[in-house]
Amino acid sequence: MQTGLYVALSSQMALERRLTTLADNVANAGTVGFRAGGITFSDVMTGLTEDSVSFVSTGADFYDTRAGGLQQTGNPFDFAVQGDAWFAVETPAGPAMTRDGRFTMRETGELVTLEGYAVLDAGGAPLVLDPQAGPPEAGADGILRQGGQLIGAIGLFSFVPGPNATRYGNSAFLPDTQPQPVVDLPDVGVVQGFVEGSNVNPMTEMMRLIQVQRAFEQVTTLVRDSDTAMKDAIKTLGS
Repeated sequence: MQTGLYVALSSQMALERRLTTLADNVANAGTVGFRAGGITFSDVMTGLTEDSVSFVSTGADFYDTRAGGLQQTGNPFDFAVQGDAWFAVETPAGPAMTRDGRFTMRETGELVTLEGYAVLDAGGAPLVLDPQAGPPEAGADGILRQGGQLIGAIGLFSFVPGPNATRYGNSAFLPDTQPQPVVDLPDVGVVQGFVEGSNVNPMTEMMRLIQVQRAFEQVTTLVRDSDTAMKDAIKTLGS
């Protein structure tokens, strides 16, 4: 009887983690560059005998790497990545990978994110524009020009958010390995005047959210009924 309660408790813990992940996905369905998260679970066996019990593991995080849809803004400081690559920005926690290309230029010429983080080139150095030359023009390869003059290039990096990657803000990741710059790949580039939307499907995530909520309620009912049955059995045996 107690074993069943422990198994149910492990199931509830797994469902709670899944519920939190789905709720985060739904909340960020409109966040630029957001990557949906998920959790995979496996069985954990207590021994290899006939009396062994199977519990739910603590779970392992993963992230949906599919690209979101492009949304045209017409803003010359908005950029979207085409292909399998990421922008790099310098944060207080170190370099972070992001698909959120909503940038702006400071009065001193630094190209920064909306949060004020410096946008990096392929060498990991901050990009600095000419503040007197107006908005830059970006080529498909990320090269930036102002007034026809080459001033730098937006860095694109190869990165896959693994289970040990840490989210930073809403749409960035702190990489657990050193990302490598992307060079001369025909299917990777930059589009100016666009941003990439979230890759979350709100309807699908809402359906999953409802399913997990119902499963959690069913397990809660099972635990309550099991506890009631145990108390009744104790009362009967005691009398």
